Amino acid sequence: MSALDAILQRHPVWRGGSVARSTAVLPSGFTALEAELPGGGWPRQALTEVLHDGCGIGELGLILPALAALTTAGKRAVWIAPPQVPYAPALAASGVDLVNLLIVRPQNRYYALWAAEQALRSGTCHALVAWLPKVRYAELQRLAVAAEGGHAAAFVFRPVAAAAESSPACLRLALEPAGLELGVHILKRRGAPLAARLYLPLKRPFHVLGRAAPSRARRGDAPAARRLGLPVHA
Repeated sequence: MSALDAILQRHPVWRGGSVARSTAVLPSGFTALEAELPGGGWPRQALTEVLHDGCGIGELGLILPALAALTTAGKRAVWIAPPQVPYAPALAASGVDLVNLLIVRPQNRYYALWAAEQALRSGTCHALVAWLPKVRYAELQRLAVAAEGGHAAAFVFRPVAAAAESSPACLRLALEPAGLELGVHILKRRGAPLAARLYLPLKRPFHVLGRAAPSRARRGDAPAARRLGLPVHA
């Protein structure tokens, strides 16, 4: 046995040609997806980018099982700048404990980034979901560092066009609708890329955001959301 082989056997060294295994993860709830994700789940203490066009294709259904498991265990999840009003009955039907879900609706992009970073650094946010259609590499890098320091799983939703841009995220997925399934293309992971798409069955309901986009004057929407049982900071 060579000295290099001995080092690789004794230490958790990740080689780029293979999928990393020794990483802290959050179960996704999808067996086929977990078979392809490093460690077998969503990366904790790291940034995941979810790229998709259009709302309601099942993008939230992809992460709801993980959020449901966290919140029912008493862990806090934070949503930053959802594009539409979250529909509390559908979230509850998906298993999410609304007591442990906080919705933050910042007035602009600057406050959205600030709120996301502060939530990740707080140490009390175990999962962050942020809608950031226009975000720079350096800003994503700050979120990735904050997620690592705060021991949180961070998910950022962006348009598919962002796939052409560099990203510090350790995991990048591109989604496409496929009937009652969701097409998932793993663009980047800690390991060799996955050429073939995955098709994941979605459990209804997966439309957990309202159909009407809120107006720019968002403060008036907060009381209505609270009546549905959602903690909202606007």
